[in-house]
Amino acid sequence: MAEPAEQGVSVSTIFLESRKPTLPSLVLQVTRLVGSYMLWIGVHDGTAESKEQAVKQGSLCKDWAVAMPPRAPGMGANATSLFRSASSDNAFPMAQRLVGFGQGPELVLEAERGIVETLKELEK
Repeated sequence: MAEPAEQGVSVSTIFLESRKPTLPSLVLQVTRLVGSYMLWIGVHDGTAESKEQAVKQGSLCKDWAVAMPPRAPGMGANATSLFRSASSDNAFPMAQRLVGFGQGPELVLEAERGIVETLKELEK
């Protein structure tokens, strides 16, 4: 991972407009830590200008997971659920996939796409 230009914590909120008319737009909040990121993503039916409201109204700790890059190429990423709701287990497999770079599965794919594009931009 590239070294951040500035040391310390920073927070960015990004509006991810839906690429498909059948899916809602998303809001991604990236907290850049030293050498890692903390991500929050949620559905947003408003505009890009109201993205901060989506974060304030979102559900924090509904589904949390953490993953670490594999120690060697070809190995899977180590991950664990920190908190999981009974109705959802999206964070765990998403965390594993992000470390290595209905509506449900399609929306998760759209969320992952937006997260990966955002993190690539942050790493430039």
